[in-house]
This record gives sequence, C-alpha cells and structure tokens, in this order.
Amino acid sequence: MTATIYSDVWDLDTFFLGGSESAEFQAYLMEVHKRIDSLSQAIHSWDVANNEEDREKITQILFLFQQAGVKIRQAGAYVSCLEAENTADTNAGPLRARVTELSADLNTSLLPFDQKLTKIKHDLWQAFLQTDELKEISFILNERREKAQEKLSQEEEAIIQSLSVDGYHGWGQMYDVVVGTMVIPFVENGAEQNLSVGQAANKFSHPDRNVRQAVFTKWEQAWQDKAPYFAKTLNHLAGFRLNIYKKRGWDDPLKEPLAINRMERNTLDTMWDVIAKNKAPFVKFLERKAELLGVEKLSWYDLDAPLGSAETKVSYQEGAEFIIEHFSQFGQEMKAFAEKAFENRWIEAEDRPSKKPGGFHTYFAESQESRIFMTYSGSASNVSTLAHELGHGFHTYAMKDLHFLNRNYSMNVAETASTFAEMIVADASVKNAKTDEEKLALLEDKIQRSVALLMNIHARFLFETRYYNERAKGMVSAVRLNELMTEAQKEAYGHALDEYHPSFWSSKLHFYITGVPFYNFPYTFGYLFSLGIYAYAQEKGAAYEEQYIALLKDTASMKVEDLAKKHLQTDLTKPDFWEKAVQLCIDDVEEFLSLTQS
Repeated sequence: MTATIYSDVWDLDTFFLGGSESAEFQAYLMEVHKRIDSLSQAIHSWDVANNEEDREKITQILFLFQQAGVKIRQAGAYVSCLEAENTADTNAGPLRARVTELSADLNTSLLPFDQKLTKIKHDLWQAFLQTDELKEISFILNERREKAQEKLSQEEEAIIQSLSVDGYHGWGQMYDVVVGTMVIPFVENGAEQNLSVGQAANKFSHPDRNVRQAVFTKWEQAWQDKAPYFAKTLNHLAGFRLNIYKKRGWDDPLKEPLAINRMERNTLDTMWDVIAKNKAPFVKFLERKAELLGVEKLSWYDLDAPLGSAETKVSYQEGAEFIIEHFSQFGQEMKAFAEKAFENRWIEAEDRPSKKPGGFHTYFAESQESRIFMTYSGSASNVSTLAHELGHGFHTYAMKDLHFLNRNYSMNVAETASTFAEMIVADASVKNAKTDEEKLALLEDKIQRSVALLMNIHARFLFETRYYNERAKGMVSAVRLNELMTEAQKEAYGHALDEYHPSFWSSKLHFYITGVPFYNFPYTFGYLFSLGIYAYAQEKGAAYEEQYIALLKDTASMKVEDLAKKHLQTDLTKPDFWEKAVQLCIDDVEEFLSLTQS
C-alpha cells in the first residue's frame, strides 16, 4: 500500500475562492456585519423587567451572539492565514482592518448586554442559571456579569471599544506592516541572499557557529535600525492599556491578563518562585553545552545550536509520519485528527520567502477546521513545532460539540494541549535515536524547550513587568528598552550567557499582540501543567485519552485552579505541583549531564 504524500502548502480555497481579492469573502464580511446589527438590535430592545421574560430575551440574544461570533472567528482566521502566507500581499492589510473593525463592533454591541445582566436581581439570576437553556454556560455568563461590574459605564466602555480600532489595534497592525518590509541580508557559500525574518531565525539552529554569529549580527542590526518605530508602537500599546486601567481604577497591570487566563495571582507567584529557585541545573546545562561546542560561554545565537558534527535533517513527509505514529500510541482520536490535518492540507509549512516568522494554529469556527502555519526547514525543532501546533488543533477538535461560549479557552490552558503533543514527539524522538550522538542531540533539543519556557519566557515576563512600571511614569526610549531586556535576560538565564539579545523586545511579535497583554507567563504555566498531565498519561497509556479529552473540554468553563483540583486533584497555589513539574525538566538535564560527563 502506497503511503499518502503530504503537501506542505495549505488549502484556503475550501473557505473562500480568490484569496485576498475574493468577492465571496467580501460578501461574507457583509453578512457578518448584518449578524452584528441583528444582535445589537435585540440587545437594545431588551428592557430588564426582572421576570421570566428576561430569561427568554437572554436566550435569544445568546443565539444571535453565537451566530455572529462563529462568523467573525471564521473571518479572522482566514485573514490571519492570508497575512502569514505572503507578507507582500497588500490586500491583506485592509481586510485585517475590516475584521478588526467588525470585532470591535461585536464587542461594543455586547457592552449593554453585559451591563443589563448586572441589573438582574441576584436570586432571579441564580434561578436563570439553573434552567436547561443556560445551565451549560453558567460559568461564562457569571464571568461576563462579574467583569461588567468592574468596568466603566456602558457609554465609556463603548467609546474605548470604538477608539481601540485606530488607537490600539492599529498600532499592533503597524508592527506587522513594518516587519513585513524587513529583510535580513546574508551571504552564504558566496551567494548573497535577502532572508525573511522567518528564514533568518531558522539559521540560529545552523551547525556552523560562524553562520549563526553572522546572521545574528545582521539580525540584531535589522531590528535596531527599526527600533524607533517599534519603541513608538510598544509605548502606545502600553499607554493605551494603562490609561484604561487607570480609568477603571485598576492599579495592577497584571489584573487583566490574570483575569483573561482565569488564574489567581498566588498561582502565578508560586510558579515563578519555584522556577527562580531551580535555575542552577539549567545553568549547568548551558555551561556543559558551551563546553561541547568548544566555547567558553554560550551567546544568544548558540542557544539553538545543534550538538554533534552531523546535521540531522527530517523531511516534511518523515516528520508527519513520525508524529502520526506516536500520536497513535497515545490515542486513536489524536492520531485520526493529525492524519486529517495532513491529508486535507490544513498545514502551511513550505520554506519560502515572504512568509511571516513563527508559527501558529488558527481555528475556522464555522467550518470546524484548523489551519497551522510554520516554516519547515527539516530540523528536529521543526518537527516539535509541528506537533505543538497540532496539539492546539486537537484541543479545538475535542471541544467542537460544546456550546460556542464554552469553547473560548484561555491562553494558559491552550498551551497545555500543544505542549502535551510536543512532549509525546520529543520523548519518542529521544527513545528512537539510532546513535548516541543522535540521542544526545535530541535530548538537548528537548531540554532546550525547558530552557525556553523557564528562562526565555521568564525574561519576557520580567521585562514586561518592569517595562509597565516605567511606562506608567512616561515614555520609555529604545535605549532603555534595550537595557531592560538585557537585565531581564541576564537574571532569567542566571548570567550564563556571553552575549544577549537587547532588541528582543522588538523582534518578538508577542509583545505587540493587542488581544492578550503579557503574552508570556501562560506559556510557562501550560508547559509545566502539561508535564503533570503527561506523566499521568504515561502511567495510564492509551486508556487515558478519554480522560484527557474530558479535561480539555472543561478548559474554557472553569478557573485553572478548579480545573486542576477536578482532573489532577492538586492545588496550584502551593509549590508541590510546580516542584514536581520542574523536577521532570531537571531529570532531563541530569541525564544529559551524565551522558556528556566524559
């Protein structure tokens, strides 16, 4: 039987023909606009009477909300794909602006709905939540009601939503525009090339240190050249947020991101405290890697350097087959999902110019299909990234039959599913290594994820926390941003590096994503949370898949502390869970140090 040959270019025509010039998509956007209008009219026609009619009205409004919400997510996912696959597509930018405007309209239309929920008497509200129509989504409705009570008046919040299109989201889009124009000039084997930022980033895993260093020099210079633009953008994004927080009476910039992630401050503080106390083994790992690479100290551009003389290349086909094989050992539903993604061309992985850097998963809510974006160059890290994004896809697949409002999981638990999938592939890669050299390289690649989540992400969190403190007092210069980033990296990496990446604040997209402030700590939470789940799954084998899917289904309808108590019987505000999770990472380091002792 001939194996299916998987394409590394995705199919978007199944949604709308014509790409960014699609007349079909323009008509779809008009339909989205009509759905939002219908929702808005229904909300404005509702006068709270504090009787049974309110429940009927809420049910009707939620039905219209679901219709509009599904379509706007479909539209947003499509535009994200268009922007990513070709940064030179001049039509994608206006489409993004249009979808952002529609999204703001939807949020604005919901403001009076949330405010009206607060006017329903407590006892009647509790009775409503026990009815068949609302019981399933009671957590989400309570959450919306409580958040509305903490915000400004309906009129003020509406003004904020309106101004955010150009005064907030517009700055985030400006970042994408500037990055889209960037090229990294580089000479390799006598040939001069203009690399996209995504292609240049892949060079940091090149086996030749001279290549890595040369790319890094050009890389750092490219971001520094644009630093005035990025500093301006970052200052306005933070300034917009801080002004809103001040008006609402919020004095902690972490209040919103913690609420978005349905997480307590005690949990976050405990997690970082445990990580900070366990940096020593990872510093030893970085020191040992420096020895193996023949340098006194690692520099930033050495962090992803492969070990060993041979550069292992894995074709896209081989990577896909490996992922499917090892997903199958965990569970048949996970395997079936991955096969569907590869066979139906849900993945854009081709290594070509004019693509955005990085990788992501997006979900087409109306079509119930995923799309995954990355640039695949054949490294073991690329295979892990592919598994990571498929994990995101499986999460949405597990929730496909839930109510629309019960599918909006927060970022920290979103990273649980992706990291879980990544761990399956990483462990399998180490166990299936053909030589000691290959095993060492793969183990190092696995540990490198721990370094990224416990050191790199920690640096981002430290930087952003300190940056917000300074931004509250006034604009922060590009020079100062470089200083803050370098200080954060030195602390997070235990002063283990020789050269750092001062302009990381400009090169990392996550600082400019307007939808989620503090786009950092949820990654680390998800990573360590998934380690606990992964260890449990290894004990149970394929029989655990049903329980795993049950956990994923609950991720958008309860706080993370309650999720952990229900499915893992653990208290996340205590250090025990985090210490056990970090120890799993340290175990990998100790194995690595033992293997390289000689």
